[in-house]
Amino acid sequence: MKPEDEKRVAANLAKIMAMLCVRNTQLETLHSGLTPVTRIGDYSDVFVTDADGRRIPWTDVSHVDEDEMRDLMRDIVNRLYTFHLHADDPGLQAQIERWMVAASKWDAPEVDPRIMRHSGLWPPTD
Repeated sequence: MKPEDEKRVAANLAKIMAMLCVRNTQLETLHSGLTPVTRIGDYSDVFVTDADGRRIPWTDVSHVDEDEMRDLMRDIVNRLYTFHLHADDPGLQAQIERWMVAASKWDAPEVDPRIMRHSGLWPPTD
């Protein structure tokens, strides 16, 4: 397979896995709710007051607690596992084709240097 074909296949696979395995998980629960208003644009003008009366800048607030993070990661791992285990299933293939229409409108993915930094393959030579 030509390198450009490999990249196209990898990009499509990444998008559909993000759509089916990451989106529509506990992440949606974490994303729901009210978004605070910022007049400055960087949320440095937004504060949270907790039950002890502490006024915490929005940029310093943890937006996900340990239980939520564990549930999110468990959900994503289970979906990735299911995706890999049943990728040839006709029902999953049909679902992939349906969601690929939406995922194909996303930006093209890029290689994440944080993952590749210790591989000995980064930076690329070509």
